[in-house]
Amino acid sequence: MDYLNAYTEAIAISLIVIISYFFNFISKKTKIPSVLLLIGLGIVLQELLKRANIDFGGLISEALELLGVVGLIMIVLEAALDLKLKKEKRPILIRSFFVALLSLLLTAFAIAFMFKDRIFEDFFSSLLYAIPLSILSSAIIIPSVSSLSDNKREFMIYESTFSDILGIMFFYFMLGGYDSPSTSNIVFNVSGNIVITIVLSLIISYAMVLLLQKLKAKVKLFFLIAVLVLLYATGKMFHLSSLLIIMVFGLVLNNYNLFFSGKLSQLIKENSLKEITEDFHVVTMETAFVVRTFFFVIFGMTLDFSGITEIPTILMALGILGATYAIRFVMLKALGGQTILPQLWIAPRGLITVLLFFSIPAQFANEGFNPAILLIVILSTSFIMSGGLIAKKEDFGDIDELSFEDWDKLDAEIKALTPEKEEKVE
Repeated sequence: MDYLNAYTEAIAISLIVIISYFFNFISKKTKIPSVLLLIGLGIVLQELLKRANIDFGGLISEALELLGVVGLIMIVLEAALDLKLKKEKRPILIRSFFVALLSLLLTAFAIAFMFKDRIFEDFFSSLLYAIPLSILSSAIIIPSVSSLSDNKREFMIYESTFSDILGIMFFYFMLGGYDSPSTSNIVFNVSGNIVITIVLSLIISYAMVLLLQKLKAKVKLFFLIAVLVLLYATGKMFHLSSLLIIMVFGLVLNNYNLFFSGKLSQLIKENSLKEITEDFHVVTMETAFVVRTFFFVIFGMTLDFSGITEIPTILMALGILGATYAIRFVMLKALGGQTILPQLWIAPRGLITVLLFFSIPAQFANEGFNPAILLIVILSTSFIMSGGLIAKKEDFGDIDELSFEDWDKLDAEIKALTPEKEEKVE
């Protein structure tokens, strides 16, 4: 019977991965985020298991948290390995950072004011519950914006990654500052944490890049992933911004020519690093796919729809959605560039939101908060993003943002290259 159970579980796991693979094709054709399809699959499995009288509780919540942590590391690392740091990218980096920061803060405080008195008696608890609902989900955004133009795709990748990092920092700084005697003490702790994390991130990143090119064993990529998970978990224990360590490592590895310039370039074996970076990218991409698949399927299996039709819950969720998109509209208009569509609608909540809600200490639990609010916001923001991507259709690039001078320069560059190609052919 044990063998039967083991084989059944193996079949179920394999089928989930295969179905998720086809969900990616469906997502590309329909613009419906694959995450929504995975959550739907989890809901279906939940009903099937209930009808079969199979108890799927117990370790489910722990598995969800573990998958969320590993998935987050892989997703941020995958995004960082896709980003090239160049001088011409500086404006988009700065804009995406400030859009992520200001949107996070304004949305969190707006939601906290909604929660205050209606659900929570104190503003601290209100803000603690509001922060997870204010963070963009890079786990949903990164695989969903592949069809956008380069500028818009990179902006959304940067913004969602910054939102994850800043949101997690904000959340844990709130918890760490709960017992602090004064605001100045909190500010000092926050500033010190940021400086320590950045310094450690650079030291660790340089050391790991040098280690990478010296490892001669064929089995080394998952060894390094294990090291990254270890660093992340250790950093969390000391309340450091562990996600920043992962992002910096990915950026240093993918932009080693920038970080190892001058005399440091002598330490680099370029051919070895190029090969390792390509392999590492494939491993992180595949791992992120598998972990993301099981996280959202299990999340769908744990959803509780009781209370979802209550009027106060629906009104609160609608208020949160209204504040989210109103603030996003203002931020994108002010800092996001000339065109704000479909970026305006790309504001899903997901993996980080769920993880942080699991991390809220029991002492701040409040029976007046209906988890259905969380469910409505997550599903609604995903559907709105899906609708925005479908309505936008295919984005062929920011052609409307190019001036006549840009086109003339581009035409001149093409003409300058053409004679060289013709000479080579002759």
